[in-house]
Formats: sequence, structure tokens, C-alpha cells
Amino acid sequence: MNLNSFIRKKSIDSISREGDSIGSGMKRVLGVRDLTLFGIAAIVGAGIFSTIGRAAFHGGPAVSLLFVFVAIACVFTALCYAQFASMISVSGSAYTYTYVSLGEIFAWVIGWALILEYAVSNMVIAISWSEYFTTLLQGFGVDWPDWLAIGYSTAHKAYNTVLQGGADLPAHTLQAAETYRNAPELFGTKILINLPAGLVVTALTFLVFLGIKESKMVNNLLVFLKIGIILAVILIGAFFVKPENWSPFAPNGVQGVLGGVAAVFFAFIGFDSISTTAEESKNPQRDMPRAMLYCLGICTVLYVAIALVLTGMVSYKELGVDDPLAYVFQLVDMNFVAGVISFTAIIAITSAILVFQIGQPRIWMTMSRDGLLWPKFAKIHPKYKTPSFSTIITGVLVCIPSLFLDMQFVVDLTSVGTFFAFILVCAGVLFLDHKGESKKAKFKVPYINGQYIIFILLVVAVYLFISKTDAVEVITRKPLLLIFWAVWLGLAIAAFKYRFSLLPIMGILTNLYLMTELGWSNWIMFLIWLAIGLIIYLAYGYRKSKLARQTGLIK
Repeated sequence: MNLNSFIRKKSIDSISREGDSIGSGMKRVLGVRDLTLFGIAAIVGAGIFSTIGRAAFHGGPAVSLLFVFVAIACVFTALCYAQFASMISVSGSAYTYTYVSLGEIFAWVIGWALILEYAVSNMVIAISWSEYFTTLLQGFGVDWPDWLAIGYSTAHKAYNTVLQGGADLPAHTLQAAETYRNAPELFGTKILINLPAGLVVTALTFLVFLGIKESKMVNNLLVFLKIGIILAVILIGAFFVKPENWSPFAPNGVQGVLGGVAAVFFAFIGFDSISTTAEESKNPQRDMPRAMLYCLGICTVLYVAIALVLTGMVSYKELGVDDPLAYVFQLVDMNFVAGVISFTAIIAITSAILVFQIGQPRIWMTMSRDGLLWPKFAKIHPKYKTPSFSTIITGVLVCIPSLFLDMQFVVDLTSVGTFFAFILVCAGVLFLDHKGESKKAKFKVPYINGQYIIFILLVVAVYLFISKTDAVEVITRKPLLLIFWAVWLGLAIAAFKYRFSLLPIMGILTNLYLMTELGWSNWIMFLIWLAIGLIIYLAYGYRKSKLARQTGLIK
């Protein structure tokens, strides 16, 4: 066991041959429009209907700028994804891209992180779907039992919060505590299950199992419907905007705005899901880069418009709820529009769950083909042409936790791994550019010589940081900033020496900075997940790796 065995790499040519040989196992039915709509489905989901409210509650109207900032960070990353997608037509997303650029151990880490990202994202979305579904039922006079619409973790946490006291507790906290108090018991344990969340995951897993063509048709219909209604909501809401609600624009300063970074970034990670369907795309090397950039542009405009309308209709102080769009229209006595929004949210969130349930099994499948996971995960159903076993396992892993867990707990789980994956994809582009292998790409990240620009930007950033903030206090509170500055300095030196391209470096830096804004709970849970993954890799993947056997490193 030596260092070279951990950073062994697959060649782009071998992956291309592999893609040609296995591509017939799945149906190539997705065009650029379908891929774009998959991306929009994943991005315009729970974020625009739920997490945007809490981000605005902390950041005020300036949260609209946070969406722009995060979108810019995503553009740098999306360009790097697009370059890889134009070179590699095999499923696997960032996992595959990292395998050819940085090596097997990094690929495993990213693949393991993506498994967490996709599973946790769908848990969050399913929980949000449940809230909107039960609200819609109430609008029709159907009372769904409270104890069958909330996870045990959420209700128990709210109950403890109420017991500890505190003024001005949110209404949803009081309601959750009351649900816990009145829930039926079995052997002395409260029965609290988020049944709608589990049912929607089960139903969509079944659809994904049946085939990509069926999933595509359902997704396209849902996306067209939800975009039309979202545009109508923006136009109607604009008539209720009061400019005075936009002042103060950033009531809690920059820190208040950046405090919502996990929630906002969570809303944008969907463009990654496009790259998991490479083997079902008609022309992946041409269509996937276009789809990634198209969906990111469309969704950024929608998010900024929604944020401005939302914070213009009511004070940001009113938005600390899980269904902010429906809530603000209720406040302006537009109950019919609020009902339409609840219905639209169900459509939007359904399509998001569908896309993430499509993406995760294909990552399992690709890792299994490489020998890093059990062979069963790579099995393609002979009739439906989908990774059947991986799809079923994905459904189980998402369904069961969504029945019991708290939304905020699972939101905290998803962001660190996503940032890490994005950083390594950007670093992979730098590495391939340096080695001259990017010539094979049909789409290339525009080259801007960063030889001097990176260092100049570093000097300006350090000056502003020292002069405009209490640098010692900020670093004491966020010690990860020291790593950020150190990496920036290292990249400035490397850019000067090797004439690195500016845009991939900006992708690395923006994602790394956003990582410093995450709480310690995010990092601790990610490191625990990473440790579990490394144990599995060392115990199984390292020895079973097909690349290791091909290169003779392992007999």
C-alpha cells in the first residue's frame, strides 16, 4: 500500500471506450431541453418555496444579492463541470471527473460525499413537500392527523424548546410541541411519523425504477407548469410591493446575509444532477454543458425576482416560516393565490425529488462499475434499463430518515460535501489544463490568465479584511478563514508560476469561502460521514478496484 496506489487515475480515453461499450445498457432519450428541465427541476424546488424564507428572515432584502453571489460561485463551478461533461460521456458526475484528474482516493471521497448530498437533499425536500401537502389538504377541509405529518425529531425538539421557556416562540414551534404532547403512544414512546414524506419518496422511486423516458415525461410536464405559475406569482406579487419594506436593505449586516448561505446554496446544487444522466443523453458532450449553464441562468433570475417580491410585500421579520410564499399572500388577503402557491409548491418539490432520485442511483452504479462498491449496485434492469438495485436502495435510504428526522438537521448535513465536490472539480480542470489534456474538451472554460490577477485580488481582499473588520475577532470566531487565506496565497503563487486560468481558481476560492460560513455542526457531521466512507474504501474499494487490477498494483 503506497501513495501512488491511492492516486491512481483513469484515463479519459479509457472512460470514453467504457462509455461506448456500456452505453447500450441504458436508453439515450434526453435532449438539451430535457437536461435543462432536469436542472431547473432540481434547483427550483424546496429552496424557492421554503428555505428562502428563513434566509430572508436573517438577511433581509439583501438576501437577493446573496442569490447573485452564490450564483456567481456556481457559474465558475458550472463552467468547470461543463468542460468535464464535454470530455466524458459516462454517468458519475463529480466522482468520475475527479477520478480522471486527481485520482481514486479523491474520487471516492467525492462519490461518498455526493451520496450524502443527494440523499440528504431529498430528505429535506420530502419533509418540505409534506408540509405543503398537509396545508393543501386543510384548504380542502381535510384534516390530516398532526402526528402523521411530523418527524419525531422535529416534534421532540420543539417540545423541549417550549419546556425551557423563552419569549416570542414561533407559532410552528408551539404547534409542533402541542403535537408531541398529544401524540399517541406505543410502549411509552410517542408515535410521530412524517408519513406524506415517506409516501412521496416511495412513489417517485417506483417511477424512477420504471424508466428514464417515463421520468422525463413527468418531469417536463411538472417543470413547465411550475415555471408558469411562479412567473404569475411574481407578477401578482409585484402589485403588493411596498418599497419601504426594502429599507433597511441589510438589517443584520453582511453576517446576517451570509448566515443564510447554507440554505441558499442548497437551492443551487441541482445543476450537478444533470451530469449523472450522461449515459441517457442523446449527445452528452454537446448538450450537458449547454443545459448546465441554461438552467443556472434561468433559476438565478427566478430566485432574485422571488426574493425581491417576497421582502417587498412584507417586512423581512415576518418571513421566519417554512412556507413563506403562501404566508405572504395570506397576509395581503390573497388566499386564493396562497392556495395556488401551495399547489405549485407540491408540483415543484415533486419534480425536485424525482431528479435527485434519478441522480443518486447512477452515482452508486458508476462507483460499482469501478469496483469501489458491491457489483449489485451496477446491475441494469433488463426490461426498464435502469440501475434497479441502486434505485431501490436509494429509495430506502431517503424514505426512512424522512419519516423521523428534523429538516434543519438534514440541511446542515448537505452543504460541506457539496462545496468540497465543487472545489475538486474546479481543481481538476486546473490539473488537466496544466497537463495539456483539456485539448480533448469540446467546451472549454474561457481562459483568462490569472498570473497577476490572483495576487492583486489577494492584496485587495486582505486590505479590505483588515481595514473594514475586526480581523482578530472574525478569525477567532471563524478560524477556517486562516485556511481560506492560506489556500488563496498558495493559488496566487501557483498561478504566477504556471499561468493558471482565473475562472477555475475563482470557483475554488468562492466555494472555499462559502465553506467557512458554515457552522461547526456541518463540519463535524461531514467528517463523521467521511470517516465511515474511508473505512469502507480501505476495507473493500481499495482491494476490489478494477483500475488497481488493470495496472497490476493489486493481484
